[in-house]
Amino acid sequence: MNTTQEFKLSGIAIPRDAVQMLSEICEHFVEHADVRRTQNGALLTSKLGSADIRIDDQRLSIELTCPSQQALQMSRTSIAEHLFYFAGDDALELSWSQSAALAQLPNIHEATVVSAENVTPHMRRVKFSCADVRPFIGGEMHVRLLVPPRGRRPVWPGLREDGRVAWPEGEDALLVRVYTIRAVDIERGELWIDFLQHSSAGVETPGADFARDALPGDRVALLGPGGGALPEAGNLLLAGDESALPAIARIVAEVPAGTRIRAIIEVADKSEEQPLPSGAALDVRWLHRRSYGAGEGNTLREEVETAIGSMTDDTFVWAACEKEDIRSIKARLKAIKHDRKRMYVAWYWEKKQRPA
Repeated sequence: MNTTQEFKLSGIAIPRDAVQMLSEICEHFVEHADVRRTQNGALLTSKLGSADIRIDDQRLSIELTCPSQQALQMSRTSIAEHLFYFAGDDALELSWSQSAALAQLPNIHEATVVSAENVTPHMRRVKFSCADVRPFIGGEMHVRLLVPPRGRRPVWPGLREDGRVAWPEGEDALLVRVYTIRAVDIERGELWIDFLQHSSAGVETPGADFARDALPGDRVALLGPGGGALPEAGNLLLAGDESALPAIARIVAEVPAGTRIRAIIEVADKSEEQPLPSGAALDVRWLHRRSYGAGEGNTLREEVETAIGSMTDDTFVWAACEKEDIRSIKARLKAIKHDRKRMYVAWYWEKKQRPA
């Protein structure tokens, strides 16, 4: 008789408002897991396992069940990081049945810059070598890129007792940014990440700066992958601007032959268009922002909402762009009662600050 081993961990969180915290958790994780909400609890299920969170006398009781010790630690860290993020400046107590060790994170991968080149005038590709690229094949596409200060020996993060990441501080502080793995070259043992090169007055762009100055031999680390899974459906509607183009390009490249894809992509002008090789039946509409007239700033949003109105019920909608546009697209999908399991709709940046 075969039995599947399970790894379990329990925790107690004491937030200012347990009901509000549970609502925050459900609203966020619905994009990353199957969320089943009840009046006094929620069950979150993902590839890492499950998190059963219940309100108990103004506390949140948390029960994690995962298929491996690594998945258990990753789940704990994800829950802990989000709880403190949602708490903001409010007090929050969090404890676990077993304290987290201050060891190196279980899903961190050291990598080295191989080369860097411009794909378009405002998109720069950095290629990294990694000892094991298998965790990045298929599945989830997002990683946190960790860049140490130039000229210093890297100090990588561990774990606090409450499960949060223990980031190095002071002179060892890391640049940390979330990016999409654009492609995986298995034969060469390489990973590609595309960085949008942009200029916004008064806005720092540390991620873009790293890509511009990257040199062969520079050491970094990749934390993940996590989030942004490749959609599985026969019909896809893909939509986004430059910030989403690396993910769209990877999806188009890796879907099974014969998949039907309609893509709507907004870029600055024709020079920012990229070839999108694919075995899919691909229909791409490029929108050029610099050609817009007065009052046409919402063109991407309007084009996507029009496409939603004419798509079939079995279409998977993948959209990523500016926050307000995403809110409008979500509202449109909710209005037509599109199946939540057939969508990934996430904002990648806000108008007040372009992605770095």
